[in-house]
Amino acid sequence: MTSALETESHDTATNQTAPARTDESQRSALDEIFTFQELARLDEALTMSSRETGLRFTLYIGDLGKRTRVQAEEMHSRSGANPTDSVLIAISPGQKVVEVVTGAGAARRLPDRACALAVLSMTTSFAAGDLVGGTVNGLRQLSDQAGHPASLRRPH
Repeated sequence: MTSALETESHDTATNQTAPARTDESQRSALDEIFTFQELARLDEALTMSSRETGLRFTLYIGDLGKRTRVQAEEMHSRSGANPTDSVLIAISPGQKVVEVVTGAGAARRLPDRACALAVLSMTTSFAAGDLVGGTVNGLRQLSDQAGHPASLRRPH
């Protein structure tokens, strides 16, 4: 998460640069949604899931608006160069909603039932107050289900 930008310009700022970030010691509790360690865990889980499966996993945590599925599908379609082989996990803790959106290629390896089981596992952890752990475990479940891409599989 990024901190809010200051509204006053500093001597080093110009009209071509952004204002300086607020002093780290002045950050409020709301600015620290995730610790550095939690962000590192999420990043590692996303990286490993993508590397092991050949699918591109992305994660969104925040409000999804009233039409959560539509918003998640729109985010997925704008998520990168090849949404066909990508998976978006959109989590809205305040709304208590998790949406998993798969592209056509990813859907062949991640059927709806596998996604639903991963969401069930995640929401169980979320209910216990573990947003990061639930997300990491859900990513592991999805990557285990998707398996390795054909190009990385060894012949038996």
